[in-house]
Amino acid sequence: MRIGVDACCWANQRGFGRFTRELLTELLRIDRDNNYWFFVDRNTASQNQFPENARIVDIPTNIPPSEAASAKGHRSVGDLWAMTRHVWKYKLDLFFFPAIYSYFPILNRAAIAVTVHDTIPSDHPESVFANKRLQFFWNLKEFAAFKQADMIVTVSEHSKKQILKHSRLSESQIRIIPEGPSSIFQQMPRDGHSSQILSKFNIQPQERFLLYVGGISPHKNLKTLINAYAQLQDEPQFADVKLVLVGDYENDPFYSDYPALKQLVGQLAVQNKIYFTGFVADSDLVYLYNAASLLVLPSLQEGFGLPAMEALACGAPVAASSTGSLPEILGESAQYFDPQNQDEMCRIIRKILADQNLAQKMKENGLQRAAQYSWTKASQQALSIFREMTGR
Repeated sequence: MRIGVDACCWANQRGFGRFTRELLTELLRIDRDNNYWFFVDRNTASQNQFPENARIVDIPTNIPPSEAASAKGHRSVGDLWAMTRHVWKYKLDLFFFPAIYSYFPILNRAAIAVTVHDTIPSDHPESVFANKRLQFFWNLKEFAAFKQADMIVTVSEHSKKQILKHSRLSESQIRIIPEGPSSIFQQMPRDGHSSQILSKFNIQPQERFLLYVGGISPHKNLKTLINAYAQLQDEPQFADVKLVLVGDYENDPFYSDYPALKQLVGQLAVQNKIYFTGFVADSDLVYLYNAASLLVLPSLQEGFGLPAMEALACGAPVAASSTGSLPEILGESAQYFDPQNQDEMCRIIRKILADQNLAQKMKENGLQRAAQYSWTKASQQALSIFREMTGR
């Protein structure tokens, strides 16, 4: 097959960027029968390394898709046409979008698969869009993508159900490619190097801390987590516990809740206990996962919840929202709370911190759960879907 891929999300640091990199890298490693063309904007092409057997098509655009789709902008008609026109020059059997985020119209007579990671923009628009104008452009893009796609790909049964709820698609038009932890996320020794990494984030060896990893957008529900943490701080046996929030609050293009969160931290007088790290590279993040007393994922909704899976692979216990995909993905390896119930969130965190036997059992179950997911399985599933779509 001749397969075209929109690789404009390659450098994005959110979950769908990792999905793009991990899935495509592994797919090209295992698949030596088909030919792949990666269509990328010039900025992405010049700043990133791609699999050696990918054919790179460098397309000049005025604004990179990652910048154009920020909380304050949208992609121009000219840039969309530049992508469409360059793809049209190639005779392709299939075109794959790893994320609807950077979708553009396809004119080729090729089968089209579009990945929709979640329905958060439909379920929680007030937490995703800064204004109605941006919501309108998103809805327009989503409508066009759904209309043109031969197959919608998503990452969990929960997301599939939500897509069916919000669209006129049938189940036969949706397939699932579950995500997995990158190979870098594994158990690491607690040695001098680990201590050196942790010191970057004001954490001392053996110091207890709660960890959050993800975006800083409103739907991540960090206000409730910060309030629950402040409530926990009122109890003397947990006064030593810190809260480390990992997420890019400077360059992330999405709608950010960071100013409001900083204000809340000041009002609660816990600024000496809560640390916003900004973006953290995987080589450091693996040590944070390994050292964390508990990963807390309080999101109102997740399409998959990749940070939780990464934490499990590193042996960290996880407390997560009972809504969205997380119970499906994490199973019995995690403890759950209502994300809108601050008292319940605090109770679950307290329960795990106070019970070392429970935390150890969660760690063991988590390692077993994480082993069930991998990017090799994901790439095999993707290849099966491509063959199904083209009849090859």
